[in-house]
Amino acid sequence: MTDEIARCERCDKPSGLCVCDRITPHPTRIRVLILQHPQEQDRDLGTASLLLASLPQATRKVGLSWASLAHCLGEEGADPKEWVVLYPATLAKPLSPELQKAPVALVDRHGDAIENRRTIKGVIALDGTWSQAKALWWRNAWFLKCGRAVVHPKEPSIYGRLRREPRREAVSTLESVADTLVALGESEAVRADLRKAFRTMVQRARDVRAGEQATPTKGPPEGSDLS
Repeated sequence: MTDEIARCERCDKPSGLCVCDRITPHPTRIRVLILQHPQEQDRDLGTASLLLASLPQATRKVGLSWASLAHCLGEEGADPKEWVVLYPATLAKPLSPELQKAPVALVDRHGDAIENRRTIKGVIALDGTWSQAKALWWRNAWFLKCGRAVVHPKEPSIYGRLRREPRREAVSTLESVADTLVALGESEAVRADLRKAFRTMVQRARDVRAGEQATPTKGPPEGSDLS
């Protein structure tokens, strides 16, 4: 799978991994802002493009730093207190036992539980490897003005063995966003359809790899001299 292979304009996948037949668009109240590290190059197996194809309210920005949320969105007056960042480390204080058991813990910038989820307008996802996400976090001080969403996955990532995650509990950008959208009041159907498209892409990637491994290596012509 290389960049020279024709790619779908909608889901940005090679033809063998295209999942447009499994994508269901879902307009949502909650907006999604994907901040992608410029060195994140896994176009084939990455999930950001699936989110963009499925969620009309989703936006992707590629870069390392932005002066503010307003600068990033290009919207004057955008309030970071009305957004939550998906980033599991450096909380203001430890989660309460109740929040530790929640599928998604939603806390404000002080580390207190967000009681009224209707005050949240958007989710910020940091897209890249763990080290790339960490770089994005430290380069954008305005994240500290945002709330936080900490996902506690109930099951391993759909990636399975196709792509190794840094920790057993780590999941993809799509899976984290899907769980957070439900925690913020969106329909379970949004999560189900996002995961269906992702699961289909993973299965098609496995099929492509299995086909490549099953293709016999072309040997020398019959009767040729190998000496």
